[in-house]
Amino acid sequence: MKIFIDSAQIEEIKALEDLGVISGITTNPTLASVTGKKFKDLVSEIFTTLSKDRIINLEVIATDYDTILIQGRALAALDERVVVKIPCIPEGLKACKTLSEEGIRVNITLVFSPMQALLSANAGAYFVSPFVGRLDDIAMDGMETVSEIVKIYRTYDYKTQVLFASVRSVEHIRLAALAGVDIVTSPYKLIMEMYKHPLTDTGLTQFLEDWNNAKEEFIV
Repeated sequence: MKIFIDSAQIEEIKALEDLGVISGITTNPTLASVTGKKFKDLVSEIFTTLSKDRIINLEVIATDYDTILIQGRALAALDERVVVKIPCIPEGLKACKTLSEEGIRVNITLVFSPMQALLSANAGAYFVSPFVGRLDDIAMDGMETVSEIVKIYRTYDYKTQVLFASVRSVEHIRLAALAGVDIVTSPYKLIMEMYKHPLTDTGLTQFLEDWNNAKEEFIV
């Protein structure tokens, strides 16, 4: 399972890029708006920060077919790494079909049901993004929803990849991996919590203490 960072903060993006554990990034209008930067400048910084094999999800802000096409084509033309995020609405699905036929990769976002995911796959979506945490927030079973999406896609051999969004905890990431999700996009904080375990800390302390007590010299 690949890991994306869900952020528009350059410091966070760079830290995980340097760590070498992410395969891409997702952004949205809310994340971009809180940076205090002009969107063009922010996107340029993201392009510079991430290596050439990363995937960069950038979202349109239009809701009508013609304008979604204009914005989607403009975003895709910026860089070959771009996947265009489009909301799961009728005009968005229509635009997804058109853009996909033009060779532009589309991420259908704000997905909350297997039926929305099914329509997205038939419209040619490259990614579909179920918002699991937001379903949990309203007392629905987000994990059941994403598991059903994965099962439907595997049953009918859809090529659309499931991008698990709205992550609330490291446990969400673990369950996503067990469910067979293709990608999880997570806030920086949760990704940095993934490597932590008290036994790692105590083990390392013991290893270093034993080495120092042995008074050996390392090979370099």
